[in-house]
Amino acid sequence: MEKIVTCPTFRHEWKHLITWEDMLILRMRLKAVAKADIHTVDGRYHIRSLYFDNYSDRVLREKLDGVNIREKYRIRYYNRDPSIMFLEKKCKQNNLGYKLQTRLSIEQARLILNGEFGWMANTHDGLLAQFYSAICTQGLRPKTIVDYMREPYTYQPGNVRVTLDYDIRTGLSCVDFLNPDCVTIPAGDEIVLEVKWDEFLPSVIRSAVQLDSVRTTAFSKYQACRRFG
Repeated sequence: MEKIVTCPTFRHEWKHLITWEDMLILRMRLKAVAKADIHTVDGRYHIRSLYFDNYSDRVLREKLDGVNIREKYRIRYYNRDPSIMFLEKKCKQNNLGYKLQTRLSIEQARLILNGEFGWMANTHDGLLAQFYSAICTQGLRPKTIVDYMREPYTYQPGNVRVTLDYDIRTGLSCVDFLNPDCVTIPAGDEIVLEVKWDEFLPSVIRSAVQLDSVRTTAFSKYQACRRFG
């Protein structure tokens, strides 16, 4: 049966840049009211993503220019284990966003890294078909690796997800995505608090993430990792 990509529901998204002291406070608060994501190891996991852009850096320029409606593609796996890997399309509009996702095999990812895209031409996977179209029409190619640690928390009412992201590292121009020994360097010392929810944000979570002097930001890990080229 053909796998069809339907239009998902947009979710609200807040991003805040915080300090290490803020993170310690938030960690204690969130542990008291929310649950750690079931996929964590000791409350966190490592994320490695490979982002795609074209020769003119359209994705990066749209972010820098504050384009209202934009999208980006990435391949992602967790805890340095590429046996479970995903192709993702992230779409943003103002402070709303959604993500489409489909599984990729290691061999499929290796073909993409080698610039072999023809196998997607007759795919029955809707997201792979979109990705292949973007490759052909926009010239998308692997651009850079983005690594970081994430502490995720969930709260069922409102389908809330709160994450603390830190130790953000860039592979510079390296796209050796499947190599666990690929050299990465720090992309800065930012710590990012992200809050995502559906129709409403419960007051208990709103109170837990409230910090003095913290403002909403449009921070992008991909943008941060492209500061070096």
